[in-house]
Amino acid sequence: IFVLDTIPCLLSPWSEWSDCSVTCGKGMRTRQRVLKSAAELGDCNEELEQAEKCMLPECPIDCELTEWSQWSECNTSCGKGHMIRTRMIKIEPQFGGTACPETVQRTKCRIRKCLRGPGMEKRRWKEAR
Repeated sequence: IFVLDTIPCLLSPWSEWSDCSVTCGKGMRTRQRVLKSAAELGDCNEELEQAEKCMLPECPIDCELTEWSQWSECNTSCGKGHMIRTRMIKIEPQFGGTACPETVQRTKCRIRKCLRGPGMEKRRWKEAR
């Protein structure tokens, strides 16, 4: 009886690993090799591709803010004053992400002129001194 020896797989060397699939953070990379012997000469169950995880420096995280609040009431009941509005930081910047812009804005407001009693302002001012 004539027995045919199975021919071992002839494989090319593994290629270099590919670049990571991402430019930052967690990704995957692969490498391949090629079957050099004809498949009909024997069973070849060797893997021809491998994949593995790769990790690059963390991706930048930009500052994220809530929407602006409504403007506050004017801080005076007459004359010139100011109002403010605020917003909160939802996500602090990390790994070189964009910094947070202002979280408080102030604007002038003017309510009707204050009514003065004759000499009231001057007298108060002298007392304060």
